[in-house]
Amino acid sequence: MITLNPIGVAYNERNEIEDDYWGKVVSKIILDDSLPEDSLSGIESFSHVEIIFHFHKVDQAKIITGARHPRNDVNLPKAGIFSQRGKNRPNQLGLTTARVIKREGRTLFLAGLDCINETPILDIKPVMKEFLPKEPITQPEWTHDIMKHYWE
Repeated sequence: MITLNPIGVAYNERNEIEDDYWGKVVSKIILDDSLPEDSLSGIESFSHVEIIFHFHKVDQAKIITGARHPRNDVNLPKAGIFSQRGKNRPNQLGLTTARVIKREGRTLFLAGLDCINETPILDIKPVMKEFLPKEPITQPEWTHDIMKHYWE
């Protein structure tokens, strides 16, 4: 069994689970009191961080373990849950690369974090070029359609 304790909580103006229009959302992650403030020391020297979070409001009855139409759009081909970034995943984990705006003490301000208000944050990792893919990214054509308005 795995037990994870959130390292903080994200706060923003998005209270409902929505698929699009995350581009203007600014979030702040407040570090949990159980961790020292200096665990964020130096994070502001990175332009981006990867945030691992828990989809805490996903209805357990809607968890997908097989294939489904992305966004439940029957016009799109079925894809396995691990071939898409849907929230109804077996372990309810989200992962997003977000831009660091600033840090103030125990609070990290980010742009481009696509989680809703009061989302438990499980980890923060700095983005380093050496960990990015060296090869071109390829993806199915349907993914461009569903992402059309995501970051607007």
